[in-house]
Amino acid sequence: MKWTELSILTTHDAVDAVTNILHEAGANGVVIEDSKELDKERIDKFGEIYALNPEDFPKTGVILKAYLSASSFLSETVEEIKLAIANLVNFDINIGENVLTLCEIDEEDWATAWKQYYHPVKISERFTIVPTWEEYTPVSTDELIIELDPGMAFGTGTHPTTVMCLQALEEVVQKGDTVVDVGTGSGVLSIGAAMLGAKSVHALDLDEVAVTAARENIVLNKVDSIAEVFHGNLLDTVKEPADVVVANILADIIISFTDDAYSIVKPGGLYVTSGIIGAKKDDVKEALEKSGFIIEEVLMMEDWVAIISRRP
Repeated sequence: MKWTELSILTTHDAVDAVTNILHEAGANGVVIEDSKELDKERIDKFGEIYALNPEDFPKTGVILKAYLSASSFLSETVEEIKLAIANLVNFDINIGENVLTLCEIDEEDWATAWKQYYHPVKISERFTIVPTWEEYTPVSTDELIIELDPGMAFGTGTHPTTVMCLQALEEVVQKGDTVVDVGTGSGVLSIGAAMLGAKSVHALDLDEVAVTAARENIVLNKVDSIAEVFHGNLLDTVKEPADVVVANILADIIISFTDDAYSIVKPGGLYVTSGIIGAKKDDVKEALEKSGFIIEEVLMMEDWVAIISRRP
């Protein structure tokens, strides 16, 4: 079967938004080639070191490669993608050079190519994320291993926003807590919360594909007796207050429902938010404080921000 590879040169700030546009356009998978990977310092404590080929990465920015099935509607789909990406500037998202190219490719060439970028990585004091196709031996007795098969439509769990959320959950989740995971995606945060001792985890996502993937990953990690995934938008399936709520989604969406989040977090409970680009940090903090949250900690990694706030 023939596929069309759509390649977009953009900025780090635009990666999540452009990836979402590609998924909504029907892309069967996205590969991220990040120029920063070549220069990134890797410390043994938080990751493994691998030999990277400079030819696999752009000189600047990020290249996103999406795969679309060949059809009579391909040209219209590409034009819709172009317009949607161009519209991101209206949301103060820098799209950079925004160079788009197309090429035809055989299915066997791309269906598993993305796996070469994904290896076991230790992302916090206790958590290590391991792809299902790799063997890994724990290096410490208290290490928590999250096995993840993100499929072609989800992140690997090693994006800075996910890393900071897992580090934050490691810091705040107590044994017996109830947790809500908004926009669960691959389910990695729900799995992490369950492994940390949460009594129950209510995960939800608007994307039905994400719901299926999260359920599969939760079963894979043997925490399905603790974590349950629902199809829903933001907090509309949540009926009971929680000790910890985590939302790793876009900043503008976080801002839009801080009042609802406040009503779901128990008094004294914590709200972990991420998916926030640096330029939006103050806007999110202001919205959280306006709803009544007290900012306890701000985490930063590369150009991304995570905020831990408490309901008094």
